[in-house]
Amino acid sequence: MAGRWLVYALGGGMGHLTRASALARAASRRGHAVVLLTNSPFAAGLPLEAVLGAGVEVLRLSPALGREAVGEVVARCLEDVRPDVFLVDTFPRGLGGELAPLLSSVRARKVLIHRDVNPTYVKQYGLARAVEAFDLLLVPGEDAPFARHARAVRTAPWLLLRASELLPRDKARARLGVSAEDDRALVAVMGCGTPTEVEEAGHIAARLDARLAGGAVVRWLVPPGPGRDGGPRQATPEGWAPRVPVWPALAVLPGVDVLVGAGGYNTVQEARATGTPFLALARPRLYDRQSLRLRAEERAGTVEALVTRAARLALARPARGLGPYVSGTDDAVTLIEDTVLSA
Repeated sequence: MAGRWLVYALGGGMGHLTRASALARAASRRGHAVVLLTNSPFAAGLPLEAVLGAGVEVLRLSPALGREAVGEVVARCLEDVRPDVFLVDTFPRGLGGELAPLLSSVRARKVLIHRDVNPTYVKQYGLARAVEAFDLLLVPGEDAPFARHARAVRTAPWLLLRASELLPRDKARARLGVSAEDDRALVAVMGCGTPTEVEEAGHIAARLDARLAGGAVVRWLVPPGPGRDGGPRQATPEGWAPRVPVWPALAVLPGVDVLVGAGGYNTVQEARATGTPFLALARPRLYDRQSLRLRAEERAGTVEALVTRAARLALARPARGLGPYVSGTDDAVTLIEDTVLSA
């Protein structure tokens, strides 16, 4: 039976939003009405409604809202939506602890999207107690502190698009501004994470472009739109690799020969699912531990090592991986539906 779902996906970059969007999209395809809350500074420029479909309503909160204001917004949404399911991405107490006083009064089934978080955060804020407020803990594709909890269930990693929605190689390269006659390897530098890190990716793309000296094509992928509160600049600085606004970037990965980025959840899982050769920096995070997510062969210790290895990889024209393209979103929706039926 179709239900009403409220999804809390607050966080400063695009990781929480993209992961939650994958689940919201899958739920909408099954007939559920979904309201998605985000405070990502990139949300204003993303074509979320076009990608997620009419069954998902997106509420964009200002990134400047403090804990108390966010708590008030969430409380109003719970009252207005009256959801059957309340899903929370990563933070069982809320990003600023604002959910802690609300959860006991929420009558909906409560689901935590549970991924790896820093053990210091787990201990400092008593997350072992906080997760007890949830009826289901979904663990999407990687280990997590409470993955062995009695109510925790693992799925494959969550991907925003189905395999049939990925662009064929020729169309993906065309979308990234590469002509059909150009058969050079294509290196894509993913501008992801915080707004500052999107800018830093532009500098890495420029260094790669100079290092390769025309031996491969380099593109700097950025979220569409200028963003808010310090999002990426509109114009590409002279001498930089071309800036290509694209979201979801997953759609164009079949046209990418080498992906350069960071160790965030979505970038890593998308690269592996599509078999795209991948190199990354482990960015420092307050909660996430990117260094644990990255495999040894994917991780570069410095920007210089990243540029050197990516250039070498591009000129070698590495083969793509042949692994299956698997997303756990449909399984996750089924698990949530079963949790509602068991109430």
